[in-house]
Amino acid sequence: MKILIATSGVPFIRGDAEILAEGLREAFSKAGHEAELVVIPFQPYAPDRIPDQILACRLLDLTETCGVRIDRVIGLTFPAYLIPHPNKVIWLLHQHRAAYELWDQPAADSLMHYPDGFVIREAIRQADRELIPEARAVYAPSQSVAERLRRYSGITSEPLYHPPANASLFHQGPAGDYFFCPGPVNSANRQWLATQAIAQCREPVRIRFAGEPGRLTGQARSADKLKGSDRIEWLGMLSEDQKRDLYANCLGVIFSPGDEDYGYVTLEAMLSAKPVIATADSGGPLEFILAERTGLVARPTPESLAEAMDTLWADRRRAAAVGEAGRAHYQDLHISWANVVEKLL
Repeated sequence: MKILIATSGVPFIRGDAEILAEGLREAFSKAGHEAELVVIPFQPYAPDRIPDQILACRLLDLTETCGVRIDRVIGLTFPAYLIPHPNKVIWLLHQHRAAYELWDQPAADSLMHYPDGFVIREAIRQADRELIPEARAVYAPSQSVAERLRRYSGITSEPLYHPPANASLFHQGPAGDYFFCPGPVNSANRQWLATQAIAQCREPVRIRFAGEPGRLTGQARSADKLKGSDRIEWLGMLSEDQKRDLYANCLGVIFSPGDEDYGYVTLEAMLSAKPVIATADSGGPLEFILAERTGLVARPTPESLAEAMDTLWADRRRAAAVGEAGRAHYQDLHISWANVVEKLL
């Protein structure tokens, strides 16, 4: 089959959506299909242009190329998933979140404070309600995203899990004297919870963070003045090999985002047989954590996160057992690109 993967992105920005799209293209190729990416430039910082971008996508014709029929279009992200095609399937990574659950969040690129924000929000919501159902089938990367789509747009979808990039390269090593906190440093990933939690720990907990603290909020930067800041290490930019080694040799992984869509960190920790500490409002990661069995779930407060870290730090045998259970649970879920290809086709 000839397959086009339709996605959108901000030029020169590479994140989870870009990694997923490339992984999907590779999976289709391995299955014997011809697949290409169609990337629509999208600028969320110019909300008054969003209705024009919706219209531009609707005017695109992806039914053929050089006289050869395109057999299927896979729509991933807004507004690219609105491109019409008679054999389109949507794997909706997420809607334009600023028009939905992030509408009134000050840390987001909020439409609420934009002069025509309400009108633009309604245009986005109407387009989703009316045009997403055109697809032959609608999937979501997680139950969390599927629930949002149902709650806001009244559209049902099936969760379709996929593995993180280079899943086979993650490995287990001996547990060291540190927790690893990977992921981009930003307000959504809430590294500030961990930086404040370490001051509440009874045990001599140490945390190694991927990235630099420069993008943290003032709340997080105040951790330098707190007890325990000498037990925090910022590692800067890491290679993929370095990241996998830090997973392999940590005691456990801290991942405390707010309402995350999916959360590769959780799966990468499970592949490394390390216990994950998440928070009760983390969203997608909670779909993989069986509380007290494959990970710990804390309240989204520094005090509760500190208690969870103390628990694993003081009981290394328990930490190892939870990590092993996490790896076994990942295997039981049968997460694979082959399954994704089969569903989307």
